[in-house]
Amino acid sequence: MPTRDEAIATLTGPGEAYELTEVIQYGDTCRAFLNAPASLRALYEDNLSDATFVVYEDERYSFEDIWQQAGRLATALVEEHGVVKGDRIAISMRNYPEWIVAFEAATSIGAIAVAMNALWQPDEMEYGLKDCGAKVLIADGERLERLAQCGDAPAITVIGVRTDAVSGTATLSYDEIQSRYPDARMPPAEIAPDDDATIFFTSGSTGHPKGAVSCHRSILSALLSWELDGRAAALVAGMDIPEPETQPATLLAVPLFHATGSHAVFLSSYRSQRRIVSMYKWDVAQAADLIEAEQISSVVAPSAMTGDLVEYAIREGRDLSSLATVGGGGAARAPEQVRRIEQTFAKALPNTGWGMTETNAIGTGIGGQDYLDHPASSGRVSAVLDIRVVDDSGNPLPPGQRGELQIRGISVIRGYWERPDANAETFNGRWLKTGDVARIDEEGYLYIVDRIKDLVIRGGENIGCGAVEAALLEHPSVIEASVYAVPDARLGEEVGATVFCSEPIDEEALRAFLLPHLARFEIPRYFHFAEEPLPRIASGKIFKRQLRDEAEARLGLTAPG
Repeated sequence: MPTRDEAIATLTGPGEAYELTEVIQYGDTCRAFLNAPASLRALYEDNLSDATFVVYEDERYSFEDIWQQAGRLATALVEEHGVVKGDRIAISMRNYPEWIVAFEAATSIGAIAVAMNALWQPDEMEYGLKDCGAKVLIADGERLERLAQCGDAPAITVIGVRTDAVSGTATLSYDEIQSRYPDARMPPAEIAPDDDATIFFTSGSTGHPKGAVSCHRSILSALLSWELDGRAAALVAGMDIPEPETQPATLLAVPLFHATGSHAVFLSSYRSQRRIVSMYKWDVAQAADLIEAEQISSVVAPSAMTGDLVEYAIREGRDLSSLATVGGGGAARAPEQVRRIEQTFAKALPNTGWGMTETNAIGTGIGGQDYLDHPASSGRVSAVLDIRVVDDSGNPLPPGQRGELQIRGISVIRGYWERPDANAETFNGRWLKTGDVARIDEEGYLYIVDRIKDLVIRGGENIGCGAVEAALLEHPSVIEASVYAVPDARLGEEVGATVFCSEPIDEEALRAFLLPHLARFEIPRYFHFAEEPLPRIASGKIFKRQLRDEAEARLGLTAPG
């Protein structure tokens, strides 16, 4: 059987569907797929059919249905609201079918789709809208309520989705637009592969979230990279990839405002004509019901969710035999969970990978027997990317040595929206500094061993410790605050905080104070109120590692896995 490198060389050679070529993107020479669609709009148009595309509760929409709705919405955006190429269209809602419609509409007319974190509270929502300079916001009722609580929200057009409360914050309703343009078609647009397509917000270690800007080619390269990896794995295993007897289906259990949900689940479904079954929110019992009823063949979710599914299937004896793959992302799985996926489901094999919002969710990947043999690894690098591990001076390190992981290639973002300071900090030429401490072994397997950035990764959500500390310090009685990661068996990490106050504060009152400033998942689960100023290192910075170690000892917690 061929090696992985040999399989990829065969599949990407001249005349092959995944043939690679070299292009110049953002001033750098990159490997790219010669036969990739020219734009996201081309991806949609090339894959129109009457096959079911989106299932939400008792609603079912075909690929054609979603495209027709997107065309009507796009017509209103262009003709009524003057949206032109490069304008930002913010989307803020749960995983409703309208999220997908709005994304299709915006990216098909050359606008930039801005994926707003639906968990944000009013302060964060206000910041995001101002930061991207959105011309239009498309939001559901829950987000409209938060918009109404913003102290200084920008004056923009607001389209309400699945809500009757359109007065006040919403300018008009989505349903009105659909009925107003019954025969509308997608307006024409000239879109180049390197035109900006999306802004996804990513939490850094300090301050506000940053808007990561990607072009059409970068996103499409990620989709084709996953396809290539799947075909290469089959070639290595000596397996054919047969045409499915029934339509493949995937469970959308992660938010569309994350690259995992938007790319690995939503956008990856066009070329495979895969049915997306969307959940309102994660509920393991409902997920099992949907897997059985819809004969779901794949699930992609953070380890907390796939762990829930494993435990529930064992405990309840559920028949989840339709599952062929159980994918991961956002946070590493404990090796024991990797093994239990293979043992629990009749034919499902686990897979996972390492990627970032800044790389459009690709980077490295691993699956099947390879993953079972290397359960602590995040896999080997995509054919269109390069990775390296460097020392503190930026010098590449040999295999096996630990250092900062850097990555470059066709799927890496252009940069952060109007943040030259963040770009200067994050990029070394076109090498992206990931903030992860890693090693790469002699065979090219990547192992993430630590991180440089001051982040908590809670169930796949990046939480910037600095942003939580800043919110805590807004309280008039909080003098010092230090936020850190605390191990959690299900979510990987939880948020812990040690605070020093000028007077006693009730813990629940402090949480209530934080609610308007932070999303609920960002609010610390564990608080410790220090009786004296927090310890500091020689440079004067708070000795966070000591506080974290003390918290783990106090709570009797250890890292999972």
